[in-house]
Amino acid sequence: MQEKQERALDLQRVSSTILYIWTTCLTELPDVAPCNGTIRLPPPCEESPSSGSSKDRSNNSPRRRCRVLAPILLLVAALLLGGLCLPFLLQTAPATHEQRLHVIRRILTEVPLIDGHNDLPWNVRKFVHNQLGEVNLSSDLGRVDPWARSDWSHTDIPRLRAGLVGAQFWSAYVPCGAAQLNAVQLSLEQIDVIRRLAEMNAQHLTLVTSVSGLIEAHRQGKIASLIGVEGGHSLGNSLGVLRTFYGLGARYLTLTHACDTSWAVCSVGEYNGTQDNVPGLSEFGKAVVRELNRLGMLVDLSHVSTRTMRAALQTTGAPVIFSHSAARALCNSSRNVPDDVLRNLAKNGGIAMIPFYTYFITCNSTATIKDVIAHINHIRKVAGIDHVGIGAGFDGINFTPTGLEDVSRYPQLLATLLEDPTWSEEDIKKLAGLNLLRVFSKVEQVRDEWQRAAVLPVEKISPPDSSACAYGSS
Repeated sequence: MQEKQERALDLQRVSSTILYIWTTCLTELPDVAPCNGTIRLPPPCEESPSSGSSKDRSNNSPRRRCRVLAPILLLVAALLLGGLCLPFLLQTAPATHEQRLHVIRRILTEVPLIDGHNDLPWNVRKFVHNQLGEVNLSSDLGRVDPWARSDWSHTDIPRLRAGLVGAQFWSAYVPCGAAQLNAVQLSLEQIDVIRRLAEMNAQHLTLVTSVSGLIEAHRQGKIASLIGVEGGHSLGNSLGVLRTFYGLGARYLTLTHACDTSWAVCSVGEYNGTQDNVPGLSEFGKAVVRELNRLGMLVDLSHVSTRTMRAALQTTGAPVIFSHSAARALCNSSRNVPDDVLRNLAKNGGIAMIPFYTYFITCNSTATIKDVIAHINHIRKVAGIDHVGIGAGFDGINFTPTGLEDVSRYPQLLATLLEDPTWSEEDIKKLAGLNLLRVFSKVEQVRDEWQRAAVLPVEKISPPDSSACAYGSS
């Protein structure tokens, strides 16, 4: 910073000196100011009418001195300004990929890189049945079975560090098959896994539940760990369970996963016509959204149907997120966001976080960094630079783009973006984390305003569960 200030002062001094000399010389020249719409050009060089011999007048005239000095001054100015400006030019327009990576490393010390979705906790359950003593997250899991044999494994602390990750939303996910069975219990167990992973790796991870906590963790050089509950079926149709999840640290709820709930429609049936007469959110579903607003918990619209996206945007009093959804205009998957919803997302102040699953990027099994960038640029074009982020979905996907194979690769993505002259450092900062911080801050602000207004918890009860597994169903 001090070096930049000194260079700026040097530039100012040189500019002032050159301007002084130049303007002094120019004062000796004829008037070239506009007059009646024309320019009065300087007359041809002629001898001054001043007294003295013609030889003296020729050698000493101001006009003659100016002709001699002008090229010299211009050359000196070019050399001085060029030498002083070159470091700035190299800094603002890095020429090589390695130089751009250096810029990204600096940026990510100033702004936390925040990823919206990672399914590592479910792999802990799937691979080692939540026996955390069998997981050394500080080791290279790419060399440890069963992680090394799985196409679904992309995450460990060494790779998170290499990827300069500043904050990660970990998914407390349970399959739709647990709906109306033990989904609530399984979700609580997954929240417990996330909390214990942070505790067991406290040198690197720290559980956070607020914007201030996230920023402080980044300042301390730790990876902020946040909890997102993926799928409304995890609530068991209970707002009391939602409040309990919040109390345990959950800070977003994905309204559906790949299955409908009794109160929200998922994306799976988007194209088969079964949703035409079904509202995106029931009255209880709207109550869920309002309770999320009251709690200060992010409303996540990934996995929901377009109808539900629109209903939630009409209902919410706070910005929403898509924790891992791409642009439907580029890949016509029902999991992606159509342009009209992106435009409404911008009005809402929310954010769409781009996933790295190839089937959401190119709608097939192969993709590249450039394909991911195309989605980022499309959402930037439709919704604006303030409404795009990153939600890779690692450990929950089995096909990744070339160049984005695991959590170590985020700097490569950002450095590649920086090749594009339309992307400034400030734009990169917004994409990396500032946009999510802004949305999260606004959600907290709405919570605080509702608390000051004494808005009470939502007491609405969902339709009764007629399952034989539910107490009081008869």
